[in-house]
Amino acid sequence: MPRSFVAEARKRVGPKKQRIRPVIERLAVEHADAAIALKFAGPLELLVSVMLSAQTTDVNVNKVTQTLFLKYRRPEDYLAVPQEELERDIFATGFYRQKARSLRGTMQMLLDEFEGEVPQTLNELIRLPGVARKTANVVSSELGNPEGIVVDTHVRRLSQRLGFTKQEDPVKIERDLVRLVPRDDWPRFPHLMIWHGRRVCIARRPLCEDCVVNDLCPSSRV
Repeated sequence: MPRSFVAEARKRVGPKKQRIRPVIERLAVEHADAAIALKFAGPLELLVSVMLSAQTTDVNVNKVTQTLFLKYRRPEDYLAVPQEELERDIFATGFYRQKARSLRGTMQMLLDEFEGEVPQTLNELIRLPGVARKTANVVSSELGNPEGIVVDTHVRRLSQRLGFTKQEDPVKIERDLVRLVPRDDWPRFPHLMIWHGRRVCIARRPLCEDCVVNDLCPSSRV
């Protein structure tokens, strides 16, 4: 879309600071069931699930962890088996060799530095092997200590379409969003973006006619 049309569209829908709250409120009603799709019980299972979710679907991870978590209950359990055995157990999630190394490295650090417990702060989480900022944001947010906003492909796409950011880099997008989204909404904002992106604001053909925020979106075709 030419920049002139984008500029005009943004004037039509109003400033982003005025739109962010009604967008969140409408999406919260539309997607009242929006929540993390990964299934877990406790911080350790959450951390493992998010680490395994890289480059695969949440559905696939849930299939693997259904049996994985029966076998591996404590950090020590991931270190008690040969790496090859752990690789076989997580094979279906893809990139299983790297993920197995990351899991074992993380479990060792949990035991050595955190008394076997999953840390809750972003700075501590990103020290764990295989835990990048996105993973750390998911874990800290789900544990009730959000220090940022998770930016995945859906959050990136919808935030750009809604005119909340012009950035492409996830870190820069997050920087724009934390300045815009009310802090109390940091945990649920990504879930709302993700679920709306899957159900309505689809990448190739957004269903603008079915969108509850189309009058607040500069990219709307309605």
